[in-house]
Amino acid sequence: MEAEMDEHLGYGRSERSDSDDYRNGYKPKRINSSFGSMDIQVPQDRKSTFEPQVVRKRQKDISGIDQKIISMYAKGMTTRQISDTLMDIYGFEASEGFISDVTDKILPQIEDWQNRPLEEVYPVVYIDAIHYSVREDGVIRKLAAYVILGLTLEGKKEVLSIQIGENESSKYWLCVLNELKNRGVKDILILCSDGLTGIKEAITAAFPKTEQQRCIVHMVRNTLKYVSDKDRKAFATDLKTIYHAANEEKALEALEKVTEKWTPKYPNSMKRWHDNWDVVSPIFKFSMEVRKVIYTTNAIESLNSTYRKLNRQRSVFPGSTALLKALYLATFEATKKWTMPIRNWGQVYGELSIMYEGRLPE
Repeated sequence: MEAEMDEHLGYGRSERSDSDDYRNGYKPKRINSSFGSMDIQVPQDRKSTFEPQVVRKRQKDISGIDQKIISMYAKGMTTRQISDTLMDIYGFEASEGFISDVTDKILPQIEDWQNRPLEEVYPVVYIDAIHYSVREDGVIRKLAAYVILGLTLEGKKEVLSIQIGENESSKYWLCVLNELKNRGVKDILILCSDGLTGIKEAITAAFPKTEQQRCIVHMVRNTLKYVSDKDRKAFATDLKTIYHAANEEKALEALEKVTEKWTPKYPNSMKRWHDNWDVVSPIFKFSMEVRKVIYTTNAIESLNSTYRKLNRQRSVFPGSTALLKALYLATFEATKKWTMPIRNWGQVYGELSIMYEGRLPE
């Protein structure tokens, strides 16, 4: 309303003007929202010609404000930032408790979403983690938000679940995977993940027929993490000779060459590849089209870029519930556009049907 007054008068609060109309204090006004009544301060002008549009003269109800608060929360704004914005727009200061009460309205929706029935078969499932700082009991901890994303039989992306955890273990992951089973999932052809502690044992127990694939993008990133800038490009190019190899035999040859070339300078750089070859090698039986679906993380990286914005907006979340609310709202916004299957899905589906005979509908 302050901005509306500036527009009405033709000059700002701190500016001079020859106009015979000017600010004339504020008038209190009681309005109703979804969460009860509150008092706001409406700017006045000397001629009484100012008619605000945000809250009109005879308007007593602004129940739609809760949706505006939720929308701001979805963009990663803190409760303080939301409160300041409401002050700028409506002329009242909403307490952090009030804003938290409004955003808590979505908790039943989150619970319904987390428990919704899933499809029986997912050709590919990805699990990825993003870390956030969360204050709990006065202590700031790093918590991981595990995003579980699946490709449906139609080739469309679907976020199956978001889990917030602190300690990875086979028991933890078995509970997560059993939850997917309890929601209707009977089979996963390929599960692609980073080196999450205990994930291999949990997959074997919950989905014994599922092919486990280590995320190649994470393998490359972790390999290059401690490589100097001047060597990074050449090293990355050499790594491509491994995961772009025509078959596993050629990939092993490339692995030995890369190891021999770079180990003298970076002693432990290739150890991860050798230690995890059993979960790196499954991709080599597929065509490049299927490999791209498995080892490129476009599906989940676009989602992660949305989640990373939350980290840029606020350095610490006031609790795990606040983090879950922000992640859910960000997910809801990001996935609105997920209406089309991924590229070349027909070819990919056909190849998977042959490789995993009898496990996909014809």
